[in-house]
Amino acid sequence: MFKKIIKGGQRKHSKSDSTDASLYGSGPNSNAVAAPSRNSDVPMAPPPMATVEPLPLFRDVPVSDRQNLFMRKLQICCFQFDFSDTLKSAREKEIKRQTLLELVDIIQSGSGKIMERCQEDMIKMIGVNIFRCLPPASHENTGQEATDPGEDEGYLEPSWPHLQIVYGLLLRYVVSSDTDTKVAKRFIDHSFVLKLLDLFDSEDHREREFLKTILHRIYGKFMVHRPFIRKAINNIFYRFIYETERHSGIGELLEILGSIINGFALPMKEEHKLFLVRALIPLHKPKPVGAYHQQLSFCIIQFVEKDYKLADTVIRGLLKYWPLTNCQKELLFLGELEEVLEATQSAEFQRCVVPLFRQIARCLNSPHFQVAERALFLWNNEHIVSLIAQNRQAILPIIFEALEKNIRSHWNQAIHGLTANVKKMFMEMDAELFDDCHRQFEEKEARAQEVEEQREMTWKKLVDAAAHRGEDNMVTV
Repeated sequence: MFKKIIKGGQRKHSKSDSTDASLYGSGPNSNAVAAPSRNSDVPMAPPPMATVEPLPLFRDVPVSDRQNLFMRKLQICCFQFDFSDTLKSAREKEIKRQTLLELVDIIQSGSGKIMERCQEDMIKMIGVNIFRCLPPASHENTGQEATDPGEDEGYLEPSWPHLQIVYGLLLRYVVSSDTDTKVAKRFIDHSFVLKLLDLFDSEDHREREFLKTILHRIYGKFMVHRPFIRKAINNIFYRFIYETERHSGIGELLEILGSIINGFALPMKEEHKLFLVRALIPLHKPKPVGAYHQQLSFCIIQFVEKDYKLADTVIRGLLKYWPLTNCQKELLFLGELEEVLEATQSAEFQRCVVPLFRQIARCLNSPHFQVAERALFLWNNEHIVSLIAQNRQAILPIIFEALEKNIRSHWNQAIHGLTANVKKMFMEMDAELFDDCHRQFEEKEARAQEVEEQREMTWKKLVDAAAHRGEDNMVTV
């Protein structure tokens, strides 16, 4: 695997780099400087595991030998070990761990400029360690539904004692002021970023947290990669929404996007609006939305606060994916809806008021008392009440019937009290409109009663006619 990664990353090196080729040589003197040749920049695979021996510390060798020593330490860190058995290769594992820690100290201290060739090989070493096939998710092994990653510890990567240090090395390299982005972007390229994004599906929450920080730093430092990163995250969302509905790192990716959206310039690009419509709003659809809803809601609110004209689009998107039978999901939607309405202005509110309050009316009559209660709590928000007051002529006729049904027949007493408060609020807003709605409701009820009585009479006539016909056709034996 190491050969393939290195083969794919070959490039021409400067003359100053040619002296490091001896680190991969096979001669008896590993510290000797080989003369440059056509193949001197093609590194060979690390030596057999038997050669994993502790190397001297950087401070114990002359400055002129430190670049060579750095390359040799990178070789040691490329070795892979079986972490399922803690006793197997324990000595070699500890040598590698100490070597990784020393490399982290070198990058963090910034004590000396690292040559371009060493930077390239360091990124390759990092890739050898972190880019791997992830084990099957626990729900794939058991056939159970995917659960919220925050509910329990979940799967923990056995090799984390080494992986953690490798991720720390990559993070310090990315954030270091000594790292030249013009040089580093050749190693941290699109392929590297894609492989990094693939790792977000790891079930180990510690790894996802590190990945989140690293990718955010890469996005901030490498401006050339920004459009590519956004597009790649889009593709992960599309696959999750329309194909798998299974991914461990949606929440972490949304956290990164929350910071990215916050930095969008105004007026907002059409590309960003399309991202909202095609990726973020449809993320409300998958069944495990509860696992990442907090981060998703934050991103949605960021868009509305950036551009208030998007409020109508967002509200209609929520109504499109509104859950029909999942009450817990409905509670999440109502909470998010309140936050969106807080950032909504009157003109956008008017555009969606009819479909919005038809849905709210259904929530008011929900037999799940928490859903009905959460919908009634919307009237505790001053900004939302002011929007409702401005549009009461359209809203009250829609929800009056739902309010009356709650008063008359809802099983929960708390809902009775909250509904009575909302009715009182409307009476104080516009008594004439309230009386008119009440009269229309009574007329509708009377008509419905007449229809019901007529239906019962019709059925009674049919039953009587059937009974009479049966008597006429009865044969006496």
